[in-house]
Amino acid sequence: MADKTEYRFLGGSGLKVSNICLGAMTFGDWDVLPGQCDEAASHAILDRYVELGGNFIDTADVYEGGKSEEIVGTWLAKQEREKFVVATKVRATTGKGINRVGLSRHHIMQSIDDSLRRLRTDYVDLYQIHNWDKAVPIKETLSALNDLVRAGKVRYLGASNVTGWQLQKIVDLSKSMGLNKWISLQANHNLLSRGIEWELTDVCREEGIGIIPWSPLKGGLLSGKFKREGDAPEGSRISHATKKGMDLEGAPDFERIKKDDKTWKIIDVTKNVAEAHGKTPAQVAIRWLLQKDVVSSVIIGAKTVQQLEDNMGASTGWELTEEQMAELDTVSQMDPTYPYNMIARFNSDRVRKNLCQ
Repeated sequence: MADKTEYRFLGGSGLKVSNICLGAMTFGDWDVLPGQCDEAASHAILDRYVELGGNFIDTADVYEGGKSEEIVGTWLAKQEREKFVVATKVRATTGKGINRVGLSRHHIMQSIDDSLRRLRTDYVDLYQIHNWDKAVPIKETLSALNDLVRAGKVRYLGASNVTGWQLQKIVDLSKSMGLNKWISLQANHNLLSRGIEWELTDVCREEGIGIIPWSPLKGGLLSGKFKREGDAPEGSRISHATKKGMDLEGAPDFERIKKDDKTWKIIDVTKNVAEAHGKTPAQVAIRWLLQKDVVSSVIIGAKTVQQLEDNMGASTGWELTEEQMAELDTVSQMDPTYPYNMIARFNSDRVRKNLCQ
């Protein structure tokens, strides 16, 4: 087992978080996903995570209908609250009322109080919009969220699952309206999903926003447990998604994946790099993300303490070489479409090492 986790500033803020964040989507019964953890198992995972140096916990009001927040809350009530950075989210449908959804002032104000009650705390360290809401003027959302910071219910703000122009609009309006700076972007990012690199990583780098990748193992596909021949392992999210005919962003349909040569080339390279370091493919996939300059912390999900310990082994004590990073970058490289391909071609010799040059 590696040394305890490292800590990094979250984006351009003064808030320090462990570079491995524990995602709580596996906590509580939820028929959408298999192999969920009951309260006792969830608390055991949380206890071990803290023993390994973790201090950053991510959940959402919609996970398991609020049960995930409740489980984190019963654990948090027995801890020294100020030692932990607790993140949750708002946007999804949380009730039967017509206003129990979205990013309106009404729903945001109701949702934060509900989350605080379930989490058994009087503040959330990081409050994130779970997605964009096309029905609500973004200025209304920004103003409401800023009021939560002023009231002390929320300490920092972040976004999740937004596009480049949406994040830039949030940044620019926050500046022009004199509101608190947003510090983080939670996004799907891994060796098999690099779409945020077309625009979002540039926005984050320019604006001092820390990226928090979710699904670093693409639903377990990068764990090394999947083989092209045969079926997805029983109990895995990908097996569940395939049987249900779903194609979740974090857990793709395995029958479709089997036909994708590029996916298996990426998995093979990941396995080879892992063997060279005496590590697991999962640790290599997470380490690749941790060595990206805009990543502050990587969210892992765990259904067992063993899974937690394996993933935490990516945190510290070793690094991928420049050659290995380049090999992983190359094999997983996306084929950009217009206008990204033209922009890249025109700027191939216009690269600065840093913004101060």
